[in-house]
Amino acid sequence: MLNMKDIMETITMIQEDNLDIRTITMGISLLDCASDNIDVAIRKIYDKILFKGENLVKTGEEIEKKYGIPIVNKRISVTPVSMVFAASGGDPVKYAEILDKAAKEVGVNFIGGYSSLVHKGFSKGDIELINSIPLALSTTDYVCSSVNIGSTKSGINMDAVKIMGRIIKKTAEMTKEKQCIGAAKLVVFCNAPEDNPFMAGAFHGPGEPDCVINVGVSGPGVVRAALSKLPKDAPIDLVSEVIKKTAFKITRMGQLVGVEASEKLGVPLGIIDLSLAPTPKVGDSVAHILEEIGLETAGGPGTTAALALLNDAVKKGGVMASSNVGGLSGAFIPVTEDQGMIDAARKGVLTIEKLEAMTAVCSVGLDMIVIPEDTKEETISAIIADEAAIGMVNSKTTAVRVIPAIGIKEGEELNFGGLLGQGPVMKVNKSSPEIMIKRGGRIPAPIQSLKN
Repeated sequence: MLNMKDIMETITMIQEDNLDIRTITMGISLLDCASDNIDVAIRKIYDKILFKGENLVKTGEEIEKKYGIPIVNKRISVTPVSMVFAASGGDPVKYAEILDKAAKEVGVNFIGGYSSLVHKGFSKGDIELINSIPLALSTTDYVCSSVNIGSTKSGINMDAVKIMGRIIKKTAEMTKEKQCIGAAKLVVFCNAPEDNPFMAGAFHGPGEPDCVINVGVSGPGVVRAALSKLPKDAPIDLVSEVIKKTAFKITRMGQLVGVEASEKLGVPLGIIDLSLAPTPKVGDSVAHILEEIGLETAGGPGTTAALALLNDAVKKGGVMASSNVGGLSGAFIPVTEDQGMIDAARKGVLTIEKLEAMTAVCSVGLDMIVIPEDTKEETISAIIADEAAIGMVNSKTTAVRVIPAIGIKEGEELNFGGLLGQGPVMKVNKSSPEIMIKRGGRIPAPIQSLKN
């Protein structure tokens, strides 16, 4: 039962600590839109998205007004387009264009699912769709793309890894007049979840219902504020307890919003993703949580341990609050979207190598990192391979979203604006991995994949 203390505490979290629902994302299956005629398929895709999503934005706004809880983004994810494209054929970019048109008509912030799942090899149409990503992302505004190149069960598709280094570089080049924004809308995954509500990696997995509502909560500022009330000599296990209790409260709010949205829209509730998703706002930073735990600067010694504690406590608190926890759920560490990470990168304390170590214990991976324009395709591919290996061996989701800064010098910054923020060009190790990447083939699945 709610009492006045709970209500006032929630109001304080919203007004002072940047508590919000980061996104309500409607997942829509496009499998029934396939046709042997591309024009028919595209029309069916457009009609279905408008039919299913016509009330999504309005419903989100109604819930915001009812509870006073900010819902920052309303989004749509769809079946990986490669699956529909394989059946329907034609020009893959036309699918991206119709997704963009539908997103604008419905009024959502982003639409995800211009995607391909190639962790065990390429099916019909996969390579053609992947090669179309640079053009698709440069000619659309709201479309996001992802490619899953590995999993714990299948290993890592190194042929796909090799291709994606080129695709990321080309996507940045084709959107250089827009701060290389195309690369910021492209994610390369290992162990991609089918129910992720966060962009740019969201897609509606083939094992999902025809339509579903997934909710992504947030609240780094709330966790930091709770920890700031602890004495500096409080033991570390007490720090964990405070984070767990705070994550519980945040997730309960997400559960409330998810149930309400599900009922109003008449579609099942999928998952509550309790990831701590930072923004460039002051006080809404995962890095600042780590510093509240006791670090001088995020990226320094102790960072990986502090992040492991944070991620674990968030998950433990969240699963007590909802039986629908899924997606990624933990702590994001994007550089350009987190003011504390941006500051640490500017100081040179936070490096790509340290970020890679941190990804072994957090929710995703190397996220929103600006790299020099002269970074070679093979180097980008090797970064992807390293991150995929962490995910594969540890049975967790990892991802790479790096942005080659075309036309920007080292020491300067890309500025995307809004939630995507801004960030400095970070140094990349120039030692060449070219021979390894050109080998192609497949890194075999690890022994722990044999669980049957």
